Amino acid sequence: MAAGEEVLVLQAEVARREEELGSLKQRLAAALLAEQESERSVPVSPLPPKAALSRDEILRYSRQLVLPELGVRGQLRLATASVLVVGCGGLGCPLAQYLAAAGVGRLGLVDYDVVEVSNLPRQVLHGEALAGQAKAFSAAASLRRLNSAVECVPYARALTPATALDLVRRYDVVADCSDNVPTRYLVNDACVLAGRPLVSASALRFEGQLTVYHCDGGPCYRCVFPRPPPAETVTNCADGGVLGVVTGVLGCLQALEVLKIAAGLGPSYSGSLLLFEALRGHFRCIRLRGRRADCAACGERPTVTELQDYEGFCGSSATDKCRSLQLLSPEERISVTGYKRLLDSGSPHLLLDVRPQVEVDICRLPHALHIPLKHLERRDPESLKLLGEAIREGRRGTPEGASLPVYVICKLGNDSQKAVKILQSWTDLDSLTVQDVVGGLMAWAAKIDGTFPQY
Repeated sequence: MAAGEEVLVLQAEVARREEELGSLKQRLAAALLAEQESERSVPVSPLPPKAALSRDEILRYSRQLVLPELGVRGQLRLATASVLVVGCGGLGCPLAQYLAAAGVGRLGLVDYDVVEVSNLPRQVLHGEALAGQAKAFSAAASLRRLNSAVECVPYARALTPATALDLVRRYDVVADCSDNVPTRYLVNDACVLAGRPLVSASALRFEGQLTVYHCDGGPCYRCVFPRPPPAETVTNCADGGVLGVVTGVLGCLQALEVLKIAAGLGPSYSGSLLLFEALRGHFRCIRLRGRRADCAACGERPTVTELQDYEGFCGSSATDKCRSLQLLSPEERISVTGYKRLLDSGSPHLLLDVRPQVEVDICRLPHALHIPLKHLERRDPESLKLLGEAIREGRRGTPEGASLPVYVICKLGNDSQKAVKILQSWTDLDSLTVQDVVGGLMAWAAKIDGTFPQY
């Protein structure tokens, strides 16, 4: 066969395989949708007691059955245990994977979100072919392939104050794998009201932590954090980043605590907090304050007797997406389309990029001056000198006596608002007109320049 003919044959084969792949994706999407509809109508009843292990179960779980601490009795407890996993992301995926592998009888999988390509470095139950599908159903499908004997119940919806208590009551143990403060308070209060132990973990950048709430007389989440932190001080993985394996480490440790509770071995971290620092490979355990008598949820006279508006209580959204702050008035902001018109007009101005250096290394607008927000917050002398020089240089192109407009940009339009507030507070710059660019560089990529990288 000539080289040209071979190329044509290979191209035809590629086209056929792509058509076949497209057909398989359509069938998968239809199957997941049908499964979603069927799950809505199936009630969740308590798991029946189990008197003995089958021959197949003895073979499958033989390596853990020979552990004296677990044995047949512990495995039977696992087989009739049910665990609610709140969040099928970086923590929930490895956690659910090991619970299913160990033979936990039922797993409830709660997640409102869909699979995105940026999830895949850490959310190991999902794959490229399931991009755009509900995480809860993607996770359930993967877990069933791992262990068909485990009942997986996906809930492809957000956990809300209207549904949380009823859902938590259907399960023996709850694992909080969420990435936002309102959900943590919601899950805690539901567990206290339902009398369920809560295994909670979190991970950010190269660090993670793990504890067990409301178990063996230990404190609940509200005992440790009676009031939520200011919304603008909270950083999640979407904002601050995370190394995927760090969530894997914490998810596995979380699974270990759940398994010990479900098997009757008792938790290790009720009343204490395990801290993990990945760069140095350090683990450290600190003692938490005990259960508070005046705790609003589990105290002697609790005031939280029903679930409430947790987004209002925390001043932030119950989502792990990048949050959107509102620190400035509309007059102090400009849209990306408005800034693009100004840029095209050639009007003199200064664009100030306040992202960290690591983000500027990923992508940047070439005409922007880069000064990180942290340098502005501490009034770094070298950065102030650089800013002053840029302003003086920019003013050369403006009419005599006119001020130079300064526009501040970041990734999403949150840090840029903080930077505007800082610049407005500087009396030596009171002649400046300062605005931030709404939505930041990700809005620029979405609305102005489709070739600009999104991260």
